[in-house]
This record gives sequence, C-alpha cells and structure tokens, in this order.
Amino acid sequence: MAPTLSPEGRSVQVPFPSLTGHLDRLRSRLSRLPVLRRVLGGPEADVHVVLAQGLLASILIMVGSWGVGMLATSQDSLFARAAVLNMLRADPAVVVAASVLLALGLMLLCRAWLRLGQRTMSGSADLTVIRRAVLSWSAPMMLAFPIYSRDVYSYLAQGRLLHQGLNPYENWVSQLPGWYAEGSDSLWSESPSPYGPLFLMIARATYFATGGVPEVGVMVLRLFAAAGVLVCLYAVPRLARDHGVSPSWATWICIANPFFLVAMVGGVHNDTVMIGGTLLAFVLIYRNRRVLGIVAVGLAIAIKPIVVLALPFVGLALLRRPAQSDLPEPGLGRKFRAWIGVGLVAGLTLAAFGAVSGLWFGWISAMATAGTAAFPYAPVGVLGLFVGWVASWFGADSTLVAGVVYSAFRVLSIALTVWWAFRIRASDAVLGCALALSAAALLAPVIQPWYLLWLVPLFAAHRRYGDLLGIAWYVVSMVLVLLVAIEQLSVAQWIEPLPVQITAGLVGVLYLAYIMLVDPKTATLFVPLRASIVDRWTQRGVRAGSTASGRGEAGPPPRE
Repeated sequence: MAPTLSPEGRSVQVPFPSLTGHLDRLRSRLSRLPVLRRVLGGPEADVHVVLAQGLLASILIMVGSWGVGMLATSQDSLFARAAVLNMLRADPAVVVAASVLLALGLMLLCRAWLRLGQRTMSGSADLTVIRRAVLSWSAPMMLAFPIYSRDVYSYLAQGRLLHQGLNPYENWVSQLPGWYAEGSDSLWSESPSPYGPLFLMIARATYFATGGVPEVGVMVLRLFAAAGVLVCLYAVPRLARDHGVSPSWATWICIANPFFLVAMVGGVHNDTVMIGGTLLAFVLIYRNRRVLGIVAVGLAIAIKPIVVLALPFVGLALLRRPAQSDLPEPGLGRKFRAWIGVGLVAGLTLAAFGAVSGLWFGWISAMATAGTAAFPYAPVGVLGLFVGWVASWFGADSTLVAGVVYSAFRVLSIALTVWWAFRIRASDAVLGCALALSAAALLAPVIQPWYLLWLVPLFAAHRRYGDLLGIAWYVVSMVLVLLVAIEQLSVAQWIEPLPVQITAGLVGVLYLAYIMLVDPKTATLFVPLRASIVDRWTQRGVRAGSTASGRGEAGPPPRE
C-alpha cells in the first residue's frame, strides 16, 4: 500500500492507492461542474460541502422511505388510499429503486458524518456547524415514512387504549379492533406498555387530537422526538465541557451520528426525550439547579421507566466536588441523604403524573413482567429460550423457565447498578449512569440496536476515548444504520422481500466498502484499525509459529 496524506496531514496508507488516486482525480474534474460543485467540490475547510452532502443524503432517505417505509393501512389512513402512492408501492421495480435510494442515502449520510468529523477534529468545524448539520440533516426526515420499526404506531395504539379507559399496563394492543391495520407490530401486541405515565398521556392526547389518523399522529410524535433531539443538542456539549471533553467532538460523535438521527427522527422513537431528560438532569445539577435536575430525571422516567436506574447517580452528582478540590470523597452518610432526597423529589414527580393519568405506579409491575419476546440481538433472550427449550424435555414449562432466566439477569443488572453506586466516585456520576444503563440494556431479553444510543452520549460526555475505540464506533454506527434499515424494509405482501433486501443490502455494502477502503477522503480514517487488526494477527501467527517450532511440529526442515 502506497502512502497518502490524511486530512490532518499525517502520512498514512490506503489499501488501493491507484484506485483511490483515480477516484480523487475524477472527483476533482466533476467538482468543476456547477451542478456538482456544492456536493463534490470545495476546499477542506469549506463546511458547506459536507452540509450539502448530508442534506442530499437525507432527501434520498426521505424519498426512499416513501416506497419502503412503514405505512398504516387502516380506514383512517390518508396515504393508504392515495392512488399515486399505492401505485408506487405496488410496483416491484419501484420498490427496489426506493430501497436502493434508501441504502444510498444512509451511506452518503455516513460519509458526510465522517467528513464532518474530520473537519471537527482539524478545527475547521465548530459546535455551531455541527448543530447546523443536525438540524439540516434532520429536516427532510420529518417528512419520511417511519423506518427501522413500527414503534410509533404502537405508541398511538397505547394512547388509544388509555383514551378508551383501558390501562395499558394491564391491557394489550391486540384488544383494540383493527389494531394490526393501524400499524402496530404484532411482536408487542400482547405485552404491557414499557412506557411511563407521562408518555402514555402524550400518546393519548395525540390520538385524540388527530382523530386517530395515523399519519398526523406520526407527525405529532415525530415533533416530540425532534424536541428530544434538541434537548440532547443543548445538554451534550455543556455536559462534555463540565468534564473537560471537547463539546464539538462529543456532539458530533453521538448527536450528529447518522444512526442517532435516522433511528430517532426517521424512526420516531421516544428514546430521545428519555436520554435528553437524563442528560439535562446532570447539566442542571452541575449548575446548582438541583431540584430542577431531579425533576428532569423524573420526567425522563415518566417517559421510559428504565431510567429509574439513573437515580443513584443523580444523587452522586449532587455531591460532586469542585475541580482541583482537596475535599475527601463523600461518605456513606452523605450518599444516603442524597439518595433519599433524590428519591423523594423524583417519587413526587412520578406520583403527580400517575395521579393525573390514573395509572399511578403501574409501570413498576409492567417492567417486572416485560420481556416475553426475545431478539437475536439479545444474548440473554436467546439463552432464556434455549434453557426453556431444554427444560421442556423434562416436562417443565418452557415459558416459565425462560422467565426465570430473564428475571435472574434483571436482578444481576440491578445488583451491578447498586455496586457501581457505592463504588463510583461522585465526580464520575455520569460514567456510573452510563454503566448502569449499559447493564440494563445488554442483560435484557430484548435488545434493540438503538439502545446503544442511550449510552454513547453519556460515555462521550464523560471522556474522550482512544482512536481505535472511536474508529470501532464509526464502523458499528455505519453497519447498524444499514443493517437495521434493510432488515425492516416494508413491502407489500405480494412482493417477495428477500430480493429487495439483497439488492439494497448489496448496494449499501459496496458503498460501505468504498468509504472504508477506497474513498480518498475517508479511507485514511480506518487505517489505524486495519493496522491494529493486521498486527494482532501477525503477532498471533508469530507466536503460533514459535510454539510449533519449539515442539518440532512445524517450520521448514533444517538446511544441510
């Protein structure tokens, strides 16, 4: 591999230097055309180029979603009866084209994100530019059909349950007439709601105000998700600055991340408000607005109760010592007093929403009984199903045995949270919260890929990690952006989904390989990761050869 220069000026090597050089020259020629100048041309410091590329990518995602995004088919749907849209979604060729547009848009957005990161790390893009990128790249997705999951339709269905006087913690979506046509995922049709009373009231108000029209309801809830993105955009740089981390880098790596934007805005998930409230709680506490900070985390719990695990670390944040302080670490007495105070304020906040909604603390029992389904992403879920299957050979109830396995790991995640609460220093409260939520997510029977997005803002705001870990996150983000979208393509029942997925997946994988191995602007980013992998395999081979040679089992025969 011949050496080339990274955007920072370092001499590095790319795998295919000749091809990379030809493509770079082709890009230079094409950038002279007025129509392509904003997308392909411009000097390294011109941030308008990367902003234009990301905007174009988001538009491609939006258009592609119109062909393969999630669409309700109920009688109240506006688009289910649209002749032009139905014609597009019914034609296999158009559906394939839409899936390819979606894959191209996702990978182009990943490339724009990496280019923005290069400018951020070189100092030519500041926090204002990153915020502009988040806003402009999110805007077209506001008009996209939901992608990644049907969760937003489940939100509306649970709001309908509450509106009809049923308790979503005790009743199921499948009890509603026409629930499937309204877009809810059958996987969760007989599960208690995993959401808090505040969010269920918001879902109820949305269902009532929109008259049950799915598309209007989706837009209202997308505005709610976008508001969560704005809260994260406010909180992450401030929390990063509090920990001595570059605000621009922290905001870029987690909020401008294409996986975050597509999952939260394109996928319409309430996780943005949950994690935004948690981040905001720490920001407010560090600015001596302690009661408001505890109320903020109470609001986050009232959206998604899993954040109750953050309460011990919010208490630790109250005890954080000033930088360069010689004060000793707070003792158990002060910790317990802080935890009691946090519990009282958060408990009163949750009791207020429970009283207004009439649901009180039903979310506690719903959390305890959640997890009847298992995903291939979740090792604990697969383990529970396997143990239950084995137990069924001996006459045991497989569902009951699997439930015991899930409960055991839930207890383990709580035990880890308690242990970290006692062991973590007050100055590392954000790290402790990240670890607790990591345990809850990774030890659950169901893991959705976007659960990672709960964790990364907390880790990134606490400290900046090494280059190899950062590059690994680039790869994970890009792979998940593509993988989840291709897995969840929504096509008509008379169209075979596998060829559509294969076509879009192949286009996306080729573009991903181009970004990582060939692209003259981005391939240099991945050189340290490739070098590390090669070094590890080389060292392993050397050790294996030395061992074999020592045993006299391998190696060339001696010369005579």
